[in-house]
Order: sequence, then C-alpha cells, then structure tokens
Amino acid sequence: MPKARLTKSVTTKTPKKPVAKSKPAPTRAVTKLRTLPVKKQVLAAKDAPPEGAGVPVSVVDVHGATSGKVSLPRELFAATINQQLMAQAVRVYLANQRERGAATKTRGEVEGSTRKIYRQKGTGRARHGAIRAPIFVGGGIVFGPRPHDFHLDFPKKMKRRALGSALTSKLGSGDVIVVSGLSALEPKTKYMAKTLSAIGAVKKTLLVTPGSVPGVVRAARNIQILDIVPAQELHTYSVLTNQKLVFMKEALPVLRRTFATKQ
Repeated sequence: MPKARLTKSVTTKTPKKPVAKSKPAPTRAVTKLRTLPVKKQVLAAKDAPPEGAGVPVSVVDVHGATSGKVSLPRELFAATINQQLMAQAVRVYLANQRERGAATKTRGEVEGSTRKIYRQKGTGRARHGAIRAPIFVGGGIVFGPRPHDFHLDFPKKMKRRALGSALTSKLGSGDVIVVSGLSALEPKTKYMAKTLSAIGAVKKTLLVTPGSVPGVVRAARNIQILDIVPAQELHTYSVLTNQKLVFMKEALPVLRRTFATKQ
C-alpha cells in the first residue's frame, strides 16, 4: 500500500507543470511596430533626390541671354519654408541694429571736486557736501536715460535654416537670377543699369557678390534700387526686403561653402 500511494502522487504531480507556449501575440505586435517605420524609410529614400544633388537653374549673361545652367545648393534653395523662423530672424536682425541710446551721468560720474563746498553749520544755508550734487548747474542727473542693450542671440543653425527658407521662397516665386560676366563689365553705372534691365531686375534688387569686387561695386553703388552684399554676409532680412536676388555665378561656391556645408 505505501508503494501504490507513492506512484499515485508522482502521476498526479507531473501533468500540473505544462510549458506555457501560447504567447506569440506580443512578439508579432512588436515586429509589426518595428517593420512599418523601416518600410516608410525605404520609400522615402527612394523618392528623395540623391545626396549632393543641387537645384538646376539657368544662367544668363549681361545681355539677358541664357548661357548655361548651374546647380544651386539644395540645403538653401530646396529647404522647408518656415514662416515663423524667418519672422524670428528678421526680428533679431532689426533688434541688433538698434543703437544703445542716450545716456546721462550721475553725480558719481560727473567730473568735479569732491571738496565740501562750505562748512556744515553756521552759514544759514542748507548743508551740502559736493558741487556735483544734482541741484547745482553742471551736476549729475537724477533718473536720467541709461544705455540699454537690445542685442538678441540667434543660434547659427537657426540662422541657416531661416536663410534657407527665405531663399527657397524666392526661388519658388521666380525671383532668383544667376548672371555671369558681371566682373568683365566696364565699371560704369550705365553699363550696370543696362545689364539689370536686360535680366529683368527693374525693381528693388539684391546683388550677391563673391567677395571684394571693386569694379562691380563701383558700377552698382549709385543705383538706388540696388543693394550689394558679399555672399558670406547674406542674411534673411536682406533676402526678404528685396524683390529680386541677383547672384554672380562666382558667388555660388562661396555661398555653398559658407552656409550649405554647415548644417
């Protein structure tokens, strides 16, 4: 009898330990969540342009005739347009152009003697300790205007993205012109005016140069509708406040080297 009881206990305890293998659902859900973004990334990579490819734009000569094509940096001329970022860049630029304003000197800053002007008692007059007191002529000013710093900081990456938004919007509206042969023009205003009229820049225009080009600057500085800026100093405010953007062909490598390679 004790042997029979032992065998029964063994047979009843062994089937109570089944291996739980009925939980494949969580693993399938996890695999689905992981594979969907990968498919989207593959599709986006197929539709995206090749890396380093630029935006093709026609180049015109000083007579307005097409003389070839050039590739503009995609980071600047095919960027996502962000209106809020452009408005912020304009606000920061205008704030940084403000002067610090007027300033007056207090009694501690006015030049003069620190000698007590007369004795404390016995004169019948009010007690005074210095000639630089505000009630005296030539003394300090009480609560006068003080210089105020209006400077605002703007990160470099945000500057580049705002510039890219502005250039992309100008290119989309057909206001970007790339011209070749400007540096070969005779440095006279009449020739520059004829060139601007030939290429269609008859309203407020921004001319972007590759750097120091004395002949071009001399020919363009007396034209009222024309602003001149080197490519490395281009900013969002100058782009948005001019209707047409005229890029010298030689300025495009400088523009790419300054802004497009530092994302």
